[in-house]
Amino acid sequence: MKEKILPFFNWWSSHKKRREGPLNEENIQDKLDGWAQDALMNAPLPLVALDANGLIIFCNVQFESICDEGKIIGRGINELMPFLSPVCFFNEKKQEMCELVWKDRIYKIDTSSLEWKGESEKSKRIVVLYWIDITEEQEYKNKYKQGKPLVCLVQIDNYDEVMVNTEEENRPVVIAEVDKKVGQWVHAATGTFRKYERDKFIVIFENGYLKNIQDKRFDILDQIRELRVGNKIPITLSIGAGTEAESFLECNEEARAAIQLALGRGGDQAVLKMKDHLSFYGGKTKAIEKRSKVKSRVIAHALRELMNQSNEIIIMSHEIPDLDSIGAALGVFRCAAITQKSARIVLNQSNVGIEQLVSELKRLDEYKDLFITSKDALSQLSNQSLLVVVDTQRPSFTEEPKLLEKAERIVVIDHHRRGAEAVENATLSYLEPYASSTAELVTEIVQYFDDKIRLKPLEAEALLAGMTIDTKSFSFQTGVRTFEAAAYLRRAGADTTAIRQLFQDDLETFTARADVVRNAQIISAGIALSVCPSGIPNAPLIAAQAADGLVTIRGITASFVLCSTDRGVTISGRSLGNINVQLILEKLGGGGHLTVAGAQIVHIAMEEAVTMVKNAVQEYIKEAESK
Repeated sequence: MKEKILPFFNWWSSHKKRREGPLNEENIQDKLDGWAQDALMNAPLPLVALDANGLIIFCNVQFESICDEGKIIGRGINELMPFLSPVCFFNEKKQEMCELVWKDRIYKIDTSSLEWKGESEKSKRIVVLYWIDITEEQEYKNKYKQGKPLVCLVQIDNYDEVMVNTEEENRPVVIAEVDKKVGQWVHAATGTFRKYERDKFIVIFENGYLKNIQDKRFDILDQIRELRVGNKIPITLSIGAGTEAESFLECNEEARAAIQLALGRGGDQAVLKMKDHLSFYGGKTKAIEKRSKVKSRVIAHALRELMNQSNEIIIMSHEIPDLDSIGAALGVFRCAAITQKSARIVLNQSNVGIEQLVSELKRLDEYKDLFITSKDALSQLSNQSLLVVVDTQRPSFTEEPKLLEKAERIVVIDHHRRGAEAVENATLSYLEPYASSTAELVTEIVQYFDDKIRLKPLEAEALLAGMTIDTKSFSFQTGVRTFEAAAYLRRAGADTTAIRQLFQDDLETFTARADVVRNAQIISAGIALSVCPSGIPNAPLIAAQAADGLVTIRGITASFVLCSTDRGVTISGRSLGNINVQLILEKLGGGGHLTVAGAQIVHIAMEEAVTMVKNAVQEYIKEAESK
């Protein structure tokens, strides 16, 4: 059958083509021009063509309908839409689609440009804008985003301490009230929660309710802290939440990372993790001291195991070391010595604050080769080395950040609240914001490290000096364990008279500090700000001492002192406790404690840094007033 039909079909096709006549280039072009014009006029997408001056030279019916402006041809596009500049569409590079809202609809604009010859045969460039309505698409995206489940982990920071200090008959009431408050907070966000341990909750609610919780600045923290149902000490919560995750697993991992960060910062706060961005809420109270020393014992045992597995120990603190960091480093050195392992302390340059202690150490044969430069430490570090970082957890603040990149085994011991920047690959971390100083933490480790360990008098004095300077002679951030550690150091041979000599300044330093205090200005009620003169030696140390001195003046409850360094501007913040200088300086990339904090801003002029501090203070005050 096919053999009969096909010849007939071929003959009929050829005959039809001869009857219609040959198609030449001219009539094909005429047909295409007509089809193109008809396609443009009746295209389902609104489109408009602009000349080089932004004037509309053509638009189709769909564009006229969304404009509803009468005559359109010949008018400028920015006359119809003032927010739309035609200049950007004539860029030589291919433009990415941009989005805009026009008359309650959302459009994505795509562009194409072409050369056109008019009657003068002179080539002109025109741009065609295609308007793609994505209103419904955006609505569905928003609904999807708002409806995504969000995992939130909640933990009572001081459960054991609260229970120990609460009468037995009141304990069930305290637990019930905490559960009730958490339940009310979750139900207000139409979420659900489960208590999976005595002090831990998992909360799930839709992402759409997160903004309302943020606007209220996680007020559940204040509600729990204000509970008084028989408990003698305030109850505090830590909250960690992860957003913008693509799966439940990823969301849960981000929430776990966030709550670990909240706990590492001292608790009583919420941390919201949004991929690479972190938001902090709360954290306005001092970290509550933990009475149990179980963790100190565990850390001491783990540190000894790591030292036994290493062939050498390198100890490093923050740049421009102080007595707390050097004292803590000496405590770790004594631990390494009891394991019969070589230990060195990275120190590139001494300063006025530690000069006398360093000189004393260098005079003794036992400490003759104690200090090493960062350059030598880098060349000496091997895969069998153990790097111990004390008194800081921020890589950029260390004496040599490259050591952290090269070391395979790292131990971090610090008493500062954790910030967004931290050593992520640490084998062992001991971060306790409740502690007065890193010297206090190391002193406890020394006690449990080995029964035979004996601190030398100079080492005990260095540790006690570190505690003394960080607590402002035991008046700030001081707890029971602080005095217990100090008593141990005193029994180890620390001489308080010798410690006072370590604090002595030369006349030049004293005069420079006095000048900074004298030049201070009050920038808000009870808040003072001063700037160190450029060119003075040991400027960061003088800034810190001047900030300490300012808060001893009646009427000043917080102080900020700025100084110039090779990298930029360093800021020291101090407070009597009413103002949280940590929260203020975190806005500038810094951190620390409620009463002691610092920040470093790189590549910036002093005038700009002063303005940034003032703005951060005003922002903090507005947030506090809105509570």
